Amino acid sequence: MSLSYQSLSPDFAVSPQLQPADMQALAAAGFKSVIINRPDGEGGSDQPLSDDMLHAAQAAGLQARYQPVVSGSITAADVVEFAHLLHELPGPVLAFCRSGARCTKLFQAVQESERDQSRG
Repeated sequence: MSLSYQSLSPDFAVSPQLQPADMQALAAAGFKSVIINRPDGEGGSDQPLSDDMLHAAQAAGLQARYQPVVSGSITAADVVEFAHLLHELPGPVLAFCRSGARCTKLFQAVQESERDQSRG
């Protein structure tokens, strides 16, 4: 098994849908935390449940959080929560959804928001 992820910063990467068996490989790759942004059931019965992913992540020694975000409907509250998770969790952090695009948009929105706040 080989992991497919894209690094967006030294401490953050995104990935398409992962499986519970991937959590050990994430830990071996040096990740410390995982954020699940794909709502349960979005991909039908082929998609693993967030509880199974959280348990597998914890068993691999990773911190893990479930923050379901609806594709194409990212809200300001979603961005605030994602920023909170990025600051709370030890890095490097990997976030995943169906394709990685939703996580990328969340990350970009957090960066933009933080830039705006620093300009103040």
